[in-house]
Amino acid sequence: MTRILIVDDEADITLSFKMILEGSGFKVDTYNDPVQATGNFKSGVYDLVILDIRMPKMDGFQLYEELKKIDDKVKVVFITAFDINYEGLRKMYPELRIDSFVRKPVDSEYLINVVKDELRRP
Repeated sequence: MTRILIVDDEADITLSFKMILEGSGFKVDTYNDPVQATGNFKSGVYDLVILDIRMPKMDGFQLYEELKKIDDKVKVVFITAFDINYEGLRKMYPELRIDSFVRKPVDSEYLINVVKDELRRP
């Protein structure tokens, strides 16, 4: 079964995403604290990680860097309610694709499609 980790400081977001994705057959774990998520993250456990960009203690990009140190093969999708400077991000993280970013609020079907597309990617 495909396993997904969601990290967002808003509990209602993690709960709704979890319900949507579990309804589509995924196994989902959630954290509302990025530091706690990092401490419990293990290599090879998750197929995909969904990260909020703006969180207290550690932003999504810092969390991304920490998780990639642990498991450089895990796929990542970022979510945000804010505008994204894609050009700046492309310079900092050339491996990320524009498709790896999703704007909140997220439609259920769109979220499922983004997850499936990311999981199909080599």
